[in-house]
Formats: sequence, structure tokens, C-alpha cells
Amino acid sequence: MGRFTVWDYVVFAAMLLISAIIGIYYAFVGGGQKTSKDFLTAGRSMSALPVALSLTASFMSAVTVLGTPAEIYRYGAVFCIFAITYALVVLCSAEIFLPVFYKLGITSTYEYLELRFNKYLRLCGTVLFIIQTTLYTGIVIYAPALALNQVTGFDLWGAVVATGVVCTFYCTLGGLKAVVWTDVFQVGIMVAGFSSVIIRAVVVQEGIGRIVNDSYHGGRLNFWDFDPNPLQRHTFWTIVIGGTFTWTGIYGVNQSQVQRYIACKNRFHAKLSLYINLVGLWAILVCATLCGLALYSIYKDCDPWTANQVSALDQLMPYLVLDILQDFPGVPGLFVASAYSGTLSTVSSSINALAAVTVEDLIKPYFKSLSEKKLSRISMGMSLFYGGVCIAMAAVASLLGALLQAALSIFGMVGGPLLGLFALGILCSFANGIGAFVGLVSGFVISLWVGIGSQIYPPLPVRTKPLSLSIEGCNITSGNLTSTEIPLTTVFSTPGAERPALADNWYSLSYLYFSTLGTLVTVVVGIIISLLTGGLKQNTDRKFLLTKEDFLSNFSRSETEQPEKVEVLNWKPFTMADEGTDNPAFSHIEMDVASDKNKVNGLHI
Repeated sequence: MGRFTVWDYVVFAAMLLISAIIGIYYAFVGGGQKTSKDFLTAGRSMSALPVALSLTASFMSAVTVLGTPAEIYRYGAVFCIFAITYALVVLCSAEIFLPVFYKLGITSTYEYLELRFNKYLRLCGTVLFIIQTTLYTGIVIYAPALALNQVTGFDLWGAVVATGVVCTFYCTLGGLKAVVWTDVFQVGIMVAGFSSVIIRAVVVQEGIGRIVNDSYHGGRLNFWDFDPNPLQRHTFWTIVIGGTFTWTGIYGVNQSQVQRYIACKNRFHAKLSLYINLVGLWAILVCATLCGLALYSIYKDCDPWTANQVSALDQLMPYLVLDILQDFPGVPGLFVASAYSGTLSTVSSSINALAAVTVEDLIKPYFKSLSEKKLSRISMGMSLFYGGVCIAMAAVASLLGALLQAALSIFGMVGGPLLGLFALGILCSFANGIGAFVGLVSGFVISLWVGIGSQIYPPLPVRTKPLSLSIEGCNITSGNLTSTEIPLTTVFSTPGAERPALADNWYSLSYLYFSTLGTLVTVVVGIIISLLTGGLKQNTDRKFLLTKEDFLSNFSRSETEQPEKVEVLNWKPFTMADEGTDNPAFSHIEMDVASDKNKVNGLHI
């Protein structure tokens, strides 16, 4: 097998350099980042296309570049059903969540929780988001770096620190504008990396027909699996239903995604960006699928994983790249650059979102006297701080890989209950703070129960259905790679081999249903408790709900041309002392944002 050459390092360095230059450009162009609003939401001036590409990029981490092809190689192309899921997710995000967030003009999604319920729920959401995102970023930086290092000998810590530093650099200098435009550039690199692998694989295999034919005979084209059993890992139903809930939690209400489409100049552009991004998601899915099928076609008689040539499935893509592209100097470097572009775009959006949440939810409400200039400085400081935290988390991931992975999958279950919380607020006018809180907690408890159970007792192969791999055509003596996958059973040691009855039904639930379960429990419990605690008596302001007008305004272009000027950021109605059974925000004060007369700070006198 080839190793890395000078040209590969040159290509990689060029990718980092261009990303850094974009950051410097946006730090100084147009007077730089004067206010925290410029820094965190690009002054709400972005148009649809760059935002759409940016959404696609941050969604596509290196885990997608390395993991999805390996997933298709191992379990078959049933993964393609996600194309339907993505369409449903984008539809829900654009038609349910976006209209409400956009008309309120908020910077942090958790600000909505305070406006609609109370400040304690806002704090809950914020803290959960910060923990989840820092854990996630650690793994997203470290896991791909390790896989690439194992196969290509590409320097592990050099790459981790370089990507971390460059990322922090352009996030701190250029704010959201820099994040969006570097993402646009990185999507280009990712597509180029994928394309080079696909084109070369097609040439090696003498045409795409042969790849499809091999995949068909190897049982890899298993698109239609309509088994309704919720315990099977991937079937049509688990992917369409479970996947929709899981990803709506990320697209509809996750700060790193919402912050971007809120940065669009008007609502038409915000919606358009989501729909264009759908095309991007489909394109990436097609690329990853073709790579996975090419992997199978090339290694169908000699699987490098079983033959110990690679120690984990996510090392298959780099292995393939070195195998078929070693005669083309710089091209393996392009692939590695594309994997790291995935990392960069995900990490940069996380850093920017973490800075936004910290400033909006933890600093602004408690230090009201800060000037815009100061806030913008603080936002930059926060970006710098979180960049450091993310690199530190990558170091933690190297020491506690399996534990961190477990922690992440457990925190991934946070998405479900949080999605339920926002759905309660936006769709149920009678949901109140108490109902929402009890719903959130019960959604959590159920999700954590299933989640931790499934970590301790991983589902059996009957449920995951891995497809056959063969090493008949191999002529290699055993490989010499050390394993990078630490099985979780070593972390949670289970005495003996006995599995409780719960393990094979309740804990074997498909991982895609964890989020669904959390959302549904939160919504149902929230509705019941709200009704019992007098939720029908409160009158909730219409602007916090999804209304008929929000939906109909899709069809009238005149209103979407210029966004309404929203004056939500001026008033903070939570200074009142008396708390009744109703929501304290709206009990005594009728707010009418339309008329500006006799108002002090946005409130009627």
C-alpha cells in the first residue's frame, strides 16, 4: 500500500490556508464584526444559496465521509431510504419551526423557551445543548483523524491541532459570515473528494454496470425491507419514522442549524435555503452510496476488515483511496482534505453556536448594561474559548474513546425530549411551563433508560443484520494494525453472558427510535399535565404559536419580500414578581407589537 507523499500534505495545507484566508477577509470587509448580531447572525443579511450549502456542510461531518460508505458496505444500501427522511425533515423544519423562530427574531433557539414558558426551561435547554455539543465535537475531531492516521500514516495530533486552530481562528475573526462561506468552500472539497474516488473506482472496475451487478449479487441492494418490527436496526419504517424524528431534532431546533437560516435576509430566503439544502443532502447521499457499493465491488472477494488489513470499518475508505489512487500524487491528499473539511465545517458551526448560546442565554440576561461593542468582543472571546475546549475534548476522546462515544449516544437521546418541548410550545396553545417541564423530564428518563440499556446490552446480529463478507480471494499474511475500536463491554463489564428478558426486546429498540420515543413521551405527558394544571385558562400570545397565516404566507410573495421588523429583543417581561397559575409573561399585559405609541421598551403602560 502507498503512504502519504509531499503533494498530499500540500493539498491538505492549501485547504486549511484557504479556510483561514476566508476568515481574515470577513474580519475586515464591510467594517468587520461591529455588533454581536453581526458576529452571531451575520447581521441577518445572508442569501439562500450559501446558507443552504453551509447547512449541508455542517450536517456532513467526516463521520459521514468515512462512515456512510462503510455502513453501506457492511449493511447494504437500505441506508438510501434516508432520502425520504431528509425530505420529511426539511418539510417539518421549514413549515413548522422556521416560521415561528424567524418572526420572533431570536438569536438563540432557547430564548424561545423563555418567551413561551419560563426562564428555567431556557436554562435547561442551554446547558444540555452546551454539554451535548462539546462531547460531540470532541468525537467529530478525533475519530476521523484516528482512522486516517491508522491507514495513511497522516500525522494524528498535527492534523487535530491544525484543524482545531484554523477552525477557531476563522470562527473568532469572521463570525457567522466566515463560517458560512468556509462551509461553501468545504462542500466543494467534499464533493471533489467523493467524486475522485467514484470516478477512479468506475475506471478500475471497467464501468458502473459491474459495480451495480456485484452489489446486486452480494445482496447489497436491499432497498425494500418493510419489516414493521421496531427492533430491527434499519428497515423502511425505522428509517422513515425514527429517522425523521431524530433528524428534525437536529434540523428543526438545534442551535447550530437554526442560527444559520435565521441569518437569511428574509423568510423567503430562509425557507429556500432549507429546500436547496435538501438537494445537497441527496447529492451527498448518492455519492456516499456509490462509494459504499464501489467498496464492495472492489473488495467482494477479499474483505480488508476480516483479513485484518484495517482494524475498524471507518478505515475502509482511506484504505480504498490509497489502494486505487496511489499513482495519482495529491489525490489521496484531496480525499483526506475532504474528510477534514467535514470536520472543520461541523466544528466551526458548533463553535459559533456555542458562542451564540453562551452570549444570548448566559451573559445577556444577567448583564444588561453591556454595550454592543463589548458584546461583540465577548462573542469573539467565547469563540476562542470554545475552540480551545473542542481541541481539549479531542484529547479526552483519545484517552476515553469508548466512554465518550457512550456519553455521546446517551446525549444524542437529548434531542428527542427537546424536540418534544419545542413542539409543545409551537403546536399546543394550552401547554404551560409545569406541563412542559414534567414532560421534558419524563421524556428524558424513558430515553435514558432505553439508551443506557442498549449500551450495556448491544442488540444481537439478528437485529442489525450485517451482510456476508468474504476473504476467499486474499493472499495476505495477517495484518499488523492495532485495533482502534474499544468494545463497550469493556467499559460496562457485565458478569457472565446472561441477558435479561428486557435486553432482547426493550433495549434492542432500533437506535433511530430513541428520539421518537423521547419526543412522543414529552408531548403526551406535557399535554396531560398542562390540562391538569389549568393550561386551558392561560391565554398564550399568538406569535409564539404556529398559525394558519404562517402557512398561507408561503403563497403570497409580497409579504416575504421584506421581513417584518420584530421588536422582541427589546422587552424582557420576566421582571414581574407575582407568579400566578397562568404563564407569568402574558397574564396582565396585553402585548401588541404593531403599534409603537405609548410604549416604554416595548411594553404598554
